[in-house]
Amino acid sequence: MKAYIAGKLGTSNEKEILEKVVALCKNLGVKTFLPHRDVGLCKGINDAKRIFDGDIINGFKDCDILIAVLDGLHVGAGTAWEVGYAYARKIPVIGIKTDESIEEAFDQLSAILVGSMKIVRTFGELEKEIKKLIQRLG
Repeated sequence: MKAYIAGKLGTSNEKEILEKVVALCKNLGVKTFLPHRDVGLCKGINDAKRIFDGDIINGFKDCDILIAVLDGLHVGAGTAWEVGYAYARKIPVIGIKTDESIEEAFDQLSAILVGSMKIVRTFGELEKEIKKLIQRLG
């Protein structure tokens, strides 16, 4: 099984949470695709096509699930796009929001994001959901 890990990476805290998701997946035997690790960072407009092809065209090829980090005041545009793309491709999505409850963040997350995925609050809950998907997807 392979997970696409989506989330913002503008701060050290955002990167740290992404790395915690990767470590959890690794402990469960789940391979990961982490866009900035596996494709690199976009350094400007001339990198846009390379990033899109690497992250989306190649990155989604063999992913079975998408895990989206939803922390912060707003979900990143790329993360929201990746969630929608996964949903359209019938790839299960699990969101994790550790910094506030879904009810408190509902206006920022939007009904569309909340309605499109299972959202958990802790890494323990995330682990349980990943295990369920491992069993379901075989």
